[in-house]
Parts: sequence; structure tokens; C-alpha cells
Amino acid sequence: MANRDQHAVESILDELKGTAKEGDRISVGESVEALGHRGYGPLLFVPALIEISPIGGIPGVPTILALIILLFAVQIAWGRDHMWLPGFLERRSVSTDRMKGAVDKSRPVGRWLDRWFHGRLPRLTGKPARRIAACVVILLCLSVPPLELIPFASTAPMAAIAAFGLAITLRDGLLMMLGFALTVVAAGVGLGMLGGS
Repeated sequence: MANRDQHAVESILDELKGTAKEGDRISVGESVEALGHRGYGPLLFVPALIEISPIGGIPGVPTILALIILLFAVQIAWGRDHMWLPGFLERRSVSTDRMKGAVDKSRPVGRWLDRWFHGRLPRLTGKPARRIAACVVILLCLSVPPLELIPFASTAPMAAIAAFGLAITLRDGLLMMLGFALTVVAAGVGLGMLGGS
């Protein structure tokens, strides 16, 4: 169990890539089904990592990913055990080549995260902290659509969301603290970019 936890991010990326091999396209529903058994964390950080990857440069994709994360975050804050998405989002898909490319580009980051973050300050990743983080993630998601109008601006809130999701996945309180710190940075970046546009 400990060994699996030490390679949690790489293992999740492997599962995602394995799912992408089964056809020409991979749907949101298929991705959620592949990752859902691992708990809440991957459902937050995987879409955020995809947005930070080249796929996030496709117009409309950041907003769609933010909507998906928002729906998950609301359910986490509400305390639901099983995640639900409406059919029109479950059926959204991306080509397997794009997904595999995003996974491959994320792998060095995943390896680094697995090496340095696991199990520190676990009390900061308990249920109350997860629900507070989910409420912050909701606010971050709401900032994405206006920020998408400015190139790369939506990366700031997505980085904070990724930190929260990784903190929950790796049960690492240090990453949870980083998520809150990145939220403050994202708020500053967002206000600065929207104010200057």
C-alpha cells in the first residue's frame, strides 16, 4: 500500500493513458470512471493538469474543464460519496492522441510530485479541510471563464486547483497549504490581468 501511495500520481497517469488506448477518442465519462475509485483528489487535479497542458490552449476547453471541476467541488463540499456529471458533459471527448500527449508531458511532473509529496501534515487533508478546499475550488472555477479571454491567465487558478487535488490524493498537508497560497496568487494575477485588459 505504501509503495502504491508513493507512486500515486504516475499510477493515475498510467490509468488515464490506458483508458485512452481503447478508441479514437476518450470521453469525460470514461476518464471519471477510470479515476473515480481513487477518491476525490484525481477528479480535481487531472482536469486542472489537462488545462495547464497544451490541450488547455484550445478555445473553450478551460471553461469546460472548470465547469467539470466545479460540479465535482460542489459535491465534495456537500459531502457526497459518489460523483455525478450530467450526460452532456460525460459525453464530451478529446482525441486519444491529445490525451496521451498531455499525459506524457505531465509524467515528469508526476514523478517529481510522487518523490517529494506524500503524507506530511495529514491532519490538514482531513474531511473538514477537504470541504473548505472544495469551497475555495468553486470560487477558483468561477474565475476561469473571464480569465480565458486572456492568454494563459486561467493557468493561475488551475494551478491552485491542481495543488488541492494533489493534496487530497497524496494526503499531504504541505500541498494543501500550497493550494491556499496559490489561491492568493491566482486572485492577484486575475485581478491584475482583468484590471489591465
